[in-house]
Amino acid sequence: MSTSSLSGSCLCGAVRYTATGEEQRFYHCHCKRCRKASGTGHVSNLFLHGTLDWASGEDQLISYKLPDAERFTNTFCRICGSRMPLFFAKTGMVLIPAGSLDEEPGLVPQARIFTSSRAAWSCDGTELPGFNEYPTW
Repeated sequence: MSTSSLSGSCLCGAVRYTATGEEQRFYHCHCKRCRKASGTGHVSNLFLHGTLDWASGEDQLISYKLPDAERFTNTFCRICGSRMPLFFAKTGMVLIPAGSLDEEPGLVPQARIFTSSRAAWSCDGTELPGFNEYPTW
């Protein structure tokens, strides 16, 4: 795999980062924890083996570690609430919320995970109508 450099930011622009390394995996996660943390039917996370550097706003980050979960931490901008990347020093892995990226990554989503936890109303991979703007229903 080749080395990538991915940049991203939060909604308000206070937090900016660059993650550098090898893109490993890109999943849509339907677990209940991800749904609760995001308020959506799934989260889209890209995993990169490498480094995470904060260009600005690191002091604006808040992290919440779910006490009974081995692998669940939610890091977000304290100003706008946007989810931000996490670096796992033990594995050298960076978890990047794909929506925080400022450009397209080299990977496309590879799988939906924890589909047994998928909310019945959440997207299931079937095609839906698309609109460039608000529909006129």
